[in-house]
Amino acid sequence: MKTTTRTGFADESTDGRHGFDFLLGRWNVHNRRLARRLEGNNEWQEFPAVYEMRFLLGGLCNIGTYEATLPTGQPIEGILLRCFNPQTRKWSVYWNDSVQCELQPPVIGEFKGDRIDLYGDDTFNGSPIRVRCVYEKFGPDVARWEQAFWNDEQKSWETNWVMEFKRASAETPPIKHFKRP
Repeated sequence: MKTTTRTGFADESTDGRHGFDFLLGRWNVHNRRLARRLEGNNEWQEFPAVYEMRFLLGGLCNIGTYEATLPTGQPIEGILLRCFNPQTRKWSVYWNDSVQCELQPPVIGEFKGDRIDLYGDDTFNGSPIRVRCVYEKFGPDVARWEQAFWNDEQKSWETNWVMEFKRASAETPPIKHFKRP
């Protein structure tokens, strides 16, 4: 049975709105991504990144900024906007970056313990796909994110990007924000 507050929403301490709180602050990220997606490819590219998260709207939303240099040498900046809906108890997560320059459709899900599985519909190379993103917390200073695509041709999930987060030390430089060319 759900406990509700005077406003009619579920109890803030148990409704899931604090699920992403563990990502608050600055992180060093180890990226592994497939060189080519949905082609049966097994060539993984690895590269570092820096990630920072802060709260918005009293914690009902948060924004994360991501910076890396891709294996091709191309710099990339990205933003993640995560929004919690107190009525549905679900998170919606949106992504945009300096390479694609287009807000991606959201993936949506709810926390179960220290894990959230989020799902959404998108397109890849002009074909419809299903997207799954998973965040897992492994203590106060370690976390993991994974993305997988599903298309009807392959009939299975293909994990194509994994990020391993380690909390940054005080010496880690802050996000530098790339300058416009």
